[in-house]
Amino acid sequence: MSSSTMALATLESILQGSAAGMQAFAPNSRYYGIPTTAMTLPDGSQVSYLTRRFVPAPERFRPLQRHVVAEGDRLDGIATKYFNDPLLYWRICDANRALRPGELVETVGERLLITLPEDVPSPTGGT
Repeated sequence: MSSSTMALATLESILQGSAAGMQAFAPNSRYYGIPTTAMTLPDGSQVSYLTRRFVPAPERFRPLQRHVVAEGDRLDGIATKYFNDPLLYWRICDANRALRPGELVETVGERLLITLPEDVPSPTGGT
């Protein structure tokens, strides 16, 4: 069995677990709650996969504060500082519309928006 076939089989088993009622991804994953679907290949076998994840529109985020990028900053470190979880770095990427996460911390002095999770209203009711 080739490595790509084994990888596909592993992904399929993970996604099938999700279809059986188990979540394939932890709640802090950007893929948590993303639906799965299946496709039938020409040989009749079925392959499960995640549907596309769309980055939420900026107006769906409520700002908490700005982080000024310092020398040596990394997104996982910034996520740990504000969210107490390095795996939530993707929330910073989403709020700042980053397609290439590393670019967010390349420029010292860059101001990054730190937000509440998507669709969570600010404590004061405003933005």
